[in-house]
Amino acid sequence: MELLLLEGVTRTIELPDAPPLTILSGVDLAVDAGDRISIVGRSGSGKSTLLNLLGLLDSPSSGRLVFDGQDVASLSSGQRDRLRGRDVGFIFQQFNLLEGRTALENVMTPLLYASGRQFWRRREIASAMLDRVGLSHRLTAMPHKLSGGEQQRVAIARSLVREPRVILADEPTGALDVETGGTVMQLLDEVARSSGAALVTITHDLAIAELASRHFRLDHGVLTPVSVHAAEGLIAVSGPAAGPATDAGEAS
Repeated sequence: MELLLLEGVTRTIELPDAPPLTILSGVDLAVDAGDRISIVGRSGSGKSTLLNLLGLLDSPSSGRLVFDGQDVASLSSGQRDRLRGRDVGFIFQQFNLLEGRTALENVMTPLLYASGRQFWRRREIASAMLDRVGLSHRLTAMPHKLSGGEQQRVAIARSLVREPRVILADEPTGALDVETGGTVMQLLDEVARSSGAALVTITHDLAIAELASRHFRLDHGVLTPVSVHAAEGLIAVSGPAAGPATDAGEAS
């Protein structure tokens, strides 16, 4: 059984004095435990909207969104919040760290909403996760004292501290230099792989996209399987109806 399943999912926004705006059109996507998926697409293609749906932050206008066998439409808002807090980890380009909190306190934050062992041992668990990402020596550092790569590693530790089953990374290396970005993605992949979590990365960087085992392009709200060739800067449609490759400009 798929961990996450989207069937014919659409997302439409009603606009005043204008026709409805369709952002996603009939999206089908199955995500299994341990999957490595990348999604590329130009700005305005609907990538962030799709990420919000996958992360249970938003609901489809039509179609089905199923998480671990449960149709999300049948859940109350409180049930969705608990499911998201327990099983989904988010990593964002801008890190979104709490400025007035240390690295340790930032990573502890999700555990404040946990229960039982995770809540009572939150400091120990957060410390162990920071050690896992190579920051055991920076527990008391404030975000402004950390480098970009260190901030991103804190953000990764925070997203993984509750051992989510799905990790959603939105342009996770966009604010980093190439070398640091590669190191961060390697780290993210290693930590996710060791926990068996599915990793879905939204990116315009073909080198980052190519690291995944399955690749998709979102264009005008339509999700299509593709193959990515970063060295040539090309994206090619996959499957029997595959057409000619397109250049990387379509992924920006």
